Amino acid sequence: MPFKQTADRRHKFDKAQFKVTNWPDYNASLRRRGDITVWIDEVVTEAWFAPASNRPGRSTTYSGLAIEICLRVKSVFSLALRQTQGFVCSVFALLDLTLPVLDYSTVSRRTAGLNLSKVKSDKTAGPASLVIDSTGVKMFGAGEWQETKHGTKKKRRKWRKLHLGLDLESGIIACCE
Repeated sequence: MPFKQTADRRHKFDKAQFKVTNWPDYNASLRRRGDITVWIDEVVTEAWFAPASNRPGRSTTYSGLAIEICLRVKSVFSLALRQTQGFVCSVFALLDLTLPVLDYSTVSRRTAGLNLSKVKSDKTAGPASLVIDSTGVKMFGAGEWQETKHGTKKKRRKWRKLHLGLDLESGIIACCE
């Protein structure tokens, strides 16, 4: 009996039980998780194309602002360049904008020579709009590595709950627990 000596120290805590008591609110909150609201300012639509240049050769079609917007969408949603092109195209279609969408190769080529504007982080500017979300994080350790390498007996997976508060204006994680 290998566990007889440590029986008094095992299973001190009961498993947490979470029960949903208000199903309509819970279902509505799950539906709101997938809701994305997009605002595009008229200044962006006016500055989408690059101004004409007097230099020899072919002038650029899209402005640096258009490239930067695509790169911001790419980083916010963790997309590849082709996926970013499709996402921006679908957003423009939903908003009935007649702007052409940048090709992924154009974004890739023009990224190197682009000076991206820094995200403004002014803590004293006033109230901040925060987005708070909770997510589960899987914890890896030596046990996971041994399971994959040696095919040992599967142990219980370790998950931790992570709560994040993200500032909407600057995109900075303001708080975490």
